[in-house]
Amino acid sequence: MKKVPFVTKEKIEEITKTYPTPFHIYDEKGIRENARAVKEAFAWNKGFKEYFAVKATPNPFLIDILHEYSCGCDCSSLTELMLSNALGICGEDVMFSSNDTPKEDYEYAAKIGAIINLDDITHIDFLENILGKLPETVSCRYNPGGVFKMSNGIMDNPGDSKYGFTTEQLFEGFRILKKKGVKHFGLHAFLASNTVTNEYYPQLAGQLFELAVKLKEETGAGISFINLSGGVGIPYTPEQEPNDIRVIGEGVRKVYEEILVPAGMGDVAIYTEMGRFMMGPYGALVTQAIHEKHTHKEYIGVDACAVNLMRPAMYGAYHHITVLGKEDAACDHKYDVTGSLCENNDKFAIDRMLPEIEKGDYLVIHDAGAHGHAMGYNYNGKLRSAELLLKEDGSVQLIRRAETPEDYFATFDCFDVFEKMCE
Repeated sequence: MKKVPFVTKEKIEEITKTYPTPFHIYDEKGIRENARAVKEAFAWNKGFKEYFAVKATPNPFLIDILHEYSCGCDCSSLTELMLSNALGICGEDVMFSSNDTPKEDYEYAAKIGAIINLDDITHIDFLENILGKLPETVSCRYNPGGVFKMSNGIMDNPGDSKYGFTTEQLFEGFRILKKKGVKHFGLHAFLASNTVTNEYYPQLAGQLFELAVKLKEETGAGISFINLSGGVGIPYTPEQEPNDIRVIGEGVRKVYEEILVPAGMGDVAIYTEMGRFMMGPYGALVTQAIHEKHTHKEYIGVDACAVNLMRPAMYGAYHHITVLGKEDAACDHKYDVTGSLCENNDKFAIDRMLPEIEKGDYLVIHDAGAHGHAMGYNYNGKLRSAELLLKEDGSVQLIRRAETPEDYFATFDCFDVFEKMCE
């Protein structure tokens, strides 16, 4: 599958007259079409809700678009809860899934009525001591341990993950919660990351549905929802086939009717917490080639760096690159595409075959809509870039301005010293 940018060279040349590179840009049309498809894929389940993983792309303009399609927010921190609440998304439209959770975060989650998803059995008493009384609805995160396998092999290693209750803890936790007055229970699990297969959600659902039936039978807990969390991935490389969310939804429906309905649990709501799938393909990092270097290898230096997109440096992750205006040119030059950080892993591509790149060319780094800008940082005094929205009518909206040196220095109590140094 050829990866085609959702923005043209001509449009980028127009945009850069107002907003200099680097910047992240998002495709409103693609976001809306995908959100609509997710909603339709699970329409068979009356209680279905997608809780967008705010951590992936914590921008209020984008979250607001998803909320138009009934998406809630999956939050993992106090600040994400505050962002959600500021958008008017609160109550049971918020799922608070965190770990090693501070007292203040639980207090605020309870204040806005969020559903709290506990990560550990010890958090039951911790939460009760904070609030005085547990909420009527509580969810628990499950970790079966071992490895998670599918037909194409091992997908991930839950046993090495810091998250969730063991099987024994889950049954004990449900008994404790029921005894303490909890009336509505949720079951949550995240067993594999960025799966590019339509089999993941149905297989996970089957395991959780069978577990839910046993939990109800052995603890008497009334299970209101089962949260499949995230893990539905995107094709970062052109060779990968994208997931089909409608096929996935139908696969979940099938096991729902095979397992839950006969057990008298046909009213259980299905929740998801997708971030990458909801936003990843619909965002790109746009950067300009500013240097070329000919030493032991051929390097192209761009004006973005790992502070704008950390994944290649952190994980060695592949992000496809298009040189705008040269989409049909032969990829007959081998480059390392680098940023300017004082770290040798600050590379968007290594030994990548691309068209000949000249200084001034614009590069689109694909699939940066999730875990891109959100993972930005300030090493080397670098400043986070702007975020733009390419609207359906072709206009462009600034949805987050670029940071300034004043922003960087603002948290220093001795900022006046810096002002004097600049005089």
